[in-house]
Amino acid sequence: DRAEKRLFIIDYDGTLVDFRDDPEECAPDEALRSLLSDLAADPKNEVTVISGRRHETLDAWLGDLPVHLTGEHGVWTRDAGDEWVRDSEIPGKEWKEGTAEIMKFYVDRTPGSFIEEKSHSLAWHYRKTEKGLGEMRKSELTSHLKHMTGDGRLQVLDGHYVVEVKPDAVNKGRAAAARYRKVEPDFTLCIGDDTTDEDMFKALPETAFTLKVGTGSSYAQRSVASVDEVRKLLRSLVRR
Repeated sequence: DRAEKRLFIIDYDGTLVDFRDDPEECAPDEALRSLLSDLAADPKNEVTVISGRRHETLDAWLGDLPVHLTGEHGVWTRDAGDEWVRDSEIPGKEWKEGTAEIMKFYVDRTPGSFIEEKSHSLAWHYRKTEKGLGEMRKSELTSHLKHMTGDGRLQVLDGHYVVEVKPDAVNKGRAAAARYRKVEPDFTLCIGDDTTDEDMFKALPETAFTLKVGTGSSYAQRSVASVDEVRKLLRSLVRR
């Protein structure tokens, strides 16, 4: 209540919306769009959604709202109402070909899995596969990729029913820290559910309030149980 500058940094999948078998079915419902709009309508609030999703998808789903967007783990950033800007320090894409070949090998061996290509990362999704098979192939693929990326230039992320490879410089924590420095807030709330969100929790100062959605160890200070709890919390912080 006392803060004159409030910064909200919020993950998308698993935090604002529940997971679906088809990632493209996770478009925001009207209740979420209204919530984000109302939260951002307060001139004291800066609302940023940081996601691993393609920036084109975020633009289609949330681009008309008064919120800042960061896509593909920090590769692309868009201030509300402005154009998308690519991080000029992100390395090239020469690594993709070899990584894609490995992932294709596991797609062929794992019915229901598929590859998603983003501008600076590759993701192997297995949410639609038979559970036991998917977990076994995920473990094999992760091990294979980590062996291939042992020089430290690339990072292998083991997320919710997805294995993603990206340059190590692509980092949600770096994006969150940049937004924090730009806003210089009195109050910060950061919420996420996945491995990639741990980078945000670590990058923000101890004065920030950090929340993990779900159970498990985390750098976050506190946890909430579900997407519904996140929405209830954010709705309670809307000042009318």
